[in-house]
Amino acid sequence: MTPDPMTLSTGQTVEFPVDLEATMLGAVYSAPRAPVDALLPGGVQPIRATPGGDDAVTFLSVEHHDIGVNGIDPYDEFGVIVPATHGATTVPYLSPLTRATSGYVWYLPVTTEPARALGVDVWGFPKVVADITHEDEGSQRRTTVSIDGERFVTMLVDRPPSIHRQDDGYSYSVRDGALLYTPADIDAEIGGWPFTDAVAVTLGEHDRAEVLRDLNLGLDGRALARIALDGTVRFHPREPLAANESRDLDGAALD
Repeated sequence: MTPDPMTLSTGQTVEFPVDLEATMLGAVYSAPRAPVDALLPGGVQPIRATPGGDDAVTFLSVEHHDIGVNGIDPYDEFGVIVPATHGATTVPYLSPLTRATSGYVWYLPVTTEPARALGVDVWGFPKVVADITHEDEGSQRRTTVSIDGERFVTMLVDRPPSIHRQDDGYSYSVRDGALLYTPADIDAEIGGWPFTDAVAVTLGEHDRAEVLRDLNLGLDGRALARIALDGTVRFHPREPLAANESRDLDGAALD
C-alpha cells in the first residue's frame, strides 16, 4: 500500500518514498561508552566500535543536489549520528566503513526552513536552521557549521576511494516522546578508509559542541574511518517502534 502524502508546515507536499541526491563526506570517531550512552533515547543501544568496547560518533557533511519534493530547493546539512540499534539482546560490533551512518540522529543542522520542516515533520529528525559552508580544494572538503552566530563545528575530510554499491540503512529519531525508525535504500558511489588521519574535526563554542567535547572523542588523534557517498538515498516513511520490538542491522524485525 502506498503511504498517503504529507503536507509540511511550510506548505510543500511530500510523497513517498523520497529520493535525495546527495554528496556526503564523514568522519567516525570512538568515545567511551558511558557519555555516549547518555545521548541516546530509551530503547536504543550503541553499537560497539572498538575491541575495547568504545562507542562511535559520526560527523557527516551533506550537500543535497536534488530533493525529490516539489518546492524544496537543494540545501546543505550536517549530521551528528550515534551508530546504534534497537532492542537487540546482543549489541553487535560496528564496521566503521559500512554502518557508520545508520543509527540515532542526535543533531542535524540544515540551511533552509523547508529542509528543516521536511526532516522534523516527516521523520522527526532534530533539524535546526544553520549557516553551512563547503570549501573544496582538490580531494578535500572543509565544512563549517554555525548556528545563531556561534560556530558549532568545522570538519575537513579527504575523499576516500569509492565504488558503486547498493545498500540499505536506517535512522532512529524521537518525536513527541515516541521512538521512530526510518528505513532507507542507497544507490551510490560509496567509499571508506579506516584508521585515518586524513580528517580533522574542531568543535566551536555552541552549546551542542560543548556536549560533544565532553565525550572525549579524541579529535586530536586518528579517526576510526573517513567515509564518502555520492548518489541517491531513498527514505521511506517513519515507523513507530514498540518498546519490546527488536530490529537487526538490516532493518528486519526480530522475533
